[in-house]
Amino acid sequence: MTGLDASCINAIRGLSIDAIQKANSGHPGLPMGAAPMAYTLWTKHLHHSPTNPHWFNRDRFILSAGHGSMLLYSLLYLTGYDLPLEQLMQFRQLGSQTPGHPENYTTHGVEMATGPLAQGFGHSVGFALAETWLRATFNKPGFDLVDHFTYVIASDGDMMEGLSNESASLAGHLHLGRLIVLYDDNDISLDGPTSLSFTENVGARFEALGWHVQRVDGMDVHAVDNAIHQAKVVTDKPSLIACKTIIGFGSPNKQGTQKSHGSPLGAEEARLTKEALGLPVDQDFYVAPDALAEYRKAVDHGKALEAKWNEKLEAYKTAYPELGQQFADAIAGIFPTGWEENLPSFDGPVSSRKAGKEVLNAIVEYHHLLIGGNADLSESTFAIQTKSGDFDWDNRTQKNFYFGVREHAMVAALNGMTLHGGIQAYGGTFFIFSDYCRPSIRLAALMKCPTILVFSHDSIGLGEDGPTHQPAEQLMSLRAIPNVNVFRPADGNETAVAWKVALESKKTPTILVLSRQDLAPVSPAYSLTHPAQKGAYVVKKASSPTPKMILIGTGSEVSLCVGAQEKLEAEGIPTAVVSMPSWHLFENQSDEYKASVFPKGIKKVSVEAGVTLAWPRYSDAQVGMDRFGVSAPSKQAFAALGFTVDHVVEVAKQTLA
Repeated sequence: MTGLDASCINAIRGLSIDAIQKANSGHPGLPMGAAPMAYTLWTKHLHHSPTNPHWFNRDRFILSAGHGSMLLYSLLYLTGYDLPLEQLMQFRQLGSQTPGHPENYTTHGVEMATGPLAQGFGHSVGFALAETWLRATFNKPGFDLVDHFTYVIASDGDMMEGLSNESASLAGHLHLGRLIVLYDDNDISLDGPTSLSFTENVGARFEALGWHVQRVDGMDVHAVDNAIHQAKVVTDKPSLIACKTIIGFGSPNKQGTQKSHGSPLGAEEARLTKEALGLPVDQDFYVAPDALAEYRKAVDHGKALEAKWNEKLEAYKTAYPELGQQFADAIAGIFPTGWEENLPSFDGPVSSRKAGKEVLNAIVEYHHLLIGGNADLSESTFAIQTKSGDFDWDNRTQKNFYFGVREHAMVAALNGMTLHGGIQAYGGTFFIFSDYCRPSIRLAALMKCPTILVFSHDSIGLGEDGPTHQPAEQLMSLRAIPNVNVFRPADGNETAVAWKVALESKKTPTILVLSRQDLAPVSPAYSLTHPAQKGAYVVKKASSPTPKMILIGTGSEVSLCVGAQEKLEAEGIPTAVVSMPSWHLFENQSDEYKASVFPKGIKKVSVEAGVTLAWPRYSDAQVGMDRFGVSAPSKQAFAALGFTVDHVVEVAKQTLA
């Protein structure tokens, strides 16, 4: 290792030690141990442009072990991103650009929010998938417009999480050769040595999953450099570089132990560590001038890479005018239009999953950048493009992706695809399995990532499969996540609206909750101004301008409310019916609109085949199921749990009494 190498590596360590010590909070061990591999990657391999963090052909870097965030913040500052040293001094403080774990919406140069272990790893597969599809779709001989890698630094904890195994299995199957994971193999987790709980041969596992695996000394810059070079030329397999490192390197009393993992070194140990590393002990946030100069070369290098690429893009647009404009629009997030005006309407009974298939395939007639797939359930969710083939390792331009029985990995990958840019991504599975992928759904909401999820078999209406597969708490549970649009359409027309809302969303993930059973048409024909876009609306007016009762339904229960309305009206009780497919959209309406849908002083009953936990927010009484379902044919299941016209009428009358 040269003197310059050591100076650059110690710059990361010193900044991390001081920021964490000043905050009296954080994880110094990973930045101190992983500094050599991070320095090697960022100065010798990573193609990026610090003055333009959104340059499209940049390599994507993901710190899956997000607890080591000071490693990333140090690199961003050192290489010239818009992250001044003062922000490092405000590490983990309110309002700073250096939160405890990386946040893509807070800090320039951060690709995604990480910290929940293995999420970065899982999302990285999506980044690599998007790059692969776009490269195959747009590149032409002599025009490698899409030509970048996805790099990850992952920890022992990432490797223990099930998501990393799901994702690695998928990446190996799909031969994602531009995905390179540097594994910070330091043998320590929060509880102590990893031998307490983790003794498997990680390299052998990844080899079995179809990865190219190397094992190197992660403290040796030349070894890491050579390994990355080798990984980059292996085009038919993703690569794992297991880098043996020493957590908390340099700390005389804490290196190699869990004591350096999740808390500051302490003032005295920090002083001793700086002394051992050759850093000034009397100067905080010190960076040697030669180190800063070396890192800042990234600014001019990035500008040159970007300028050369922009020239290539202009030449491409001249050689391929139509394709060039499509590509330029795609990377700018400008997606094809025309589909909005050409979605189907439905005037007969149809399950919303089947309606969703018709809508999706009407959309893709115009929107060639909408791609996605299913977690082994394409024949059940119907979220499949009928005129496209299957994306696979030997057919990269097709639009149907098969994620296998890997729900969590699927949603993580979809988020990564969406965050990568250039495409819009969707994925489907059964609604009950949303529990398997909830952490990635939550991250999508946190990251303002507009992933589209198609969850079918929405309720006890799926029937005989019984309570293990019948959602009960999932609707309410997912509504509880901030910035998630849970949209449960009442019929085919509202399903078309749901897709329109999902594709127009810029910062909110959308969950389409679709039925297995047929739904009678109750809403107006699809139009660009369909009222379902407001989240709730009066779908059936009362016979009187001032109703005595409002029935509120979602999904299949809206038609149940319509049946109950007819009986109540026949008995002289003016009743209106509100379809409320999306609480999220409704809450974003004006107070005046909300009051027009739910006037004060009028009794309201909600009807939904799910738990009633939060329905008192809108209704005085609830017809719901605060229990699990039953195994029976759909109609019998609904009747057994009180979802009948007569029961709704009875509850409405009791509420008025």
